[in-house]
Amino acid sequence: MLVLLALALALLFVDRNTRWLEPTRTWIDSAAQPLRWLSNTPSNVAKWSDQNLLSRSELVADNQRLKTEVLVLKGEVQRVVDLSVENARLRNLLSARELLKTRVLVAELIGVSTMPLRHQVTVNRGARDGVFVGQAVLDGDGLMGQVIAVDNDRSQVMLISDARHAIPVQIAEFGTRLIAEGTGDYQRLQLRHVPPTLNIKEHDLLLSSGLGGRFPAGYPVGRVATIERKSGQDFVEVTVLPTAQLNRSRHLLLLFTEVNPIPHSGVSSSIDSDIDGDINNNERDKADVD
Repeated sequence: MLVLLALALALLFVDRNTRWLEPTRTWIDSAAQPLRWLSNTPSNVAKWSDQNLLSRSELVADNQRLKTEVLVLKGEVQRVVDLSVENARLRNLLSARELLKTRVLVAELIGVSTMPLRHQVTVNRGARDGVFVGQAVLDGDGLMGQVIAVDNDRSQVMLISDARHAIPVQIAEFGTRLIAEGTGDYQRLQLRHVPPTLNIKEHDLLLSSGLGGRFPAGYPVGRVATIERKSGQDFVEVTVLPTAQLNRSRHLLLLFTEVNPIPHSGVSSSIDSDIDGDINNNERDKADVD
């Protein structure tokens, strides 16, 4: 034991003061590397299992959490798409408002008639905002309709596509005056009493003529979609595609023009009441609008 102790002390002295034992130390370190790795294996296995092995309950919980997060993210993406579309519509509406020389009031659509044959919507502006019966309504693309009933804080608007509605129009290129009637289809109007000799073409733009004192002149109403000439008939069948997004626009403009408001005895007592007292039949409606 004394010999081994003396040998150890001698090796320590030689290693401290000389470089003779460096090759031997390097060889011993390389030889001991596998033993060192083997001694660390249990702790490495335990660490790997903690990081990569989960119980079934934990896996089920994580899976459910991820599904919930995916569902929430999908909902947020849909909302972003809706906001982007609404932002584009508001920009279009703002552009239209800036181009107008008349005073306008921005309104939001808050209700749609449940009766399929009546194309009527409710907006969140009423008598307290200065809204009046007969007031013209448009979106960022063209005329939508007119106010037919007014309450204190909301109003009802009849769209130009309503089968009871008619509006005087003129062809933008020639100024020829016609009557555009609603058909009960949001995507289709029809022109009344178009003679076969009239020089009308597809895609011709129709503007409000201002006749009748209800709608101001010069606002887009629609474009000619189809022209059908049948032998033996006195008039040509012409359909018109409205320029306004009648079944999609949510934000509208109420026009305050020089056109005199239609006299009426106060505001309506209820916006949801039946309006047949004001509009009794189809022909009377169109005559009033004209």
